[in-house]
Amino acid sequence: MAGVARDARAQRHADGRRRCAWCGSDPLYVAYHDTEWGVPVRQDEKLFEMLCLEGAQAGLSWLTILRRRESYRRAFDGFAAEKMARYTRAKRARLLADPGIVRNRLKVDAFIGNAAAYLQIRRAPGDFTNYLWQFTDGRVVRRRPLSVAEVRSSSRESDAMSRDLKQRGFRFVGTTICYAFMQAVGMIDEHQRYCWAGRAPGSPADAVSAVRRK
Repeated sequence: MAGVARDARAQRHADGRRRCAWCGSDPLYVAYHDTEWGVPVRQDEKLFEMLCLEGAQAGLSWLTILRRRESYRRAFDGFAAEKMARYTRAKRARLLADPGIVRNRLKVDAFIGNAAAYLQIRRAPGDFTNYLWQFTDGRVVRRRPLSVAEVRSSSRESDAMSRDLKQRGFRFVGTTICYAFMQAVGMIDEHQRYCWAGRAPGSPADAVSAVRRK
């Protein structure tokens, strides 16, 4: 949340709704905040994609990655892990020349290695969704911080997830990245207090969440 004052609270936007202080006014960011961030995801492929993209964010802003998400999907074959795990040296070279993504060799190599590690988990009993959600016992952890200063950057759940992912061969999965990932896919719902998208029963965002789970 670089660039956001630590004492910042949910901010009122032009449409009259209060949103988390980190959201800003960029329409793409607002749409992401309102319809995706904090909404539980329980599909293997979507979880794998988001884990990769959160790793791509390391050292950058999420908006930078969000603006390139479609380019990432195109470049990495829709994050089809079976294809990614078989990428050749020539394919890696093309990725590193692609202006639509962040051309960082370590991150590109991590995506490919993570695809192989992901496939290993999927070959075991269970699936990737259950594997990841076990770190919150299958439930959504809800917090309602008043100010940005109260928003966490890690937790015991993200610590545990990070350790286990690393042991399985994943890269760019430090605890801070894992915590941001858990927030993004709704394992941790940490919309600020008074943000309209808080998942209180019956809230507009709760209805959005219900639709997305169908």
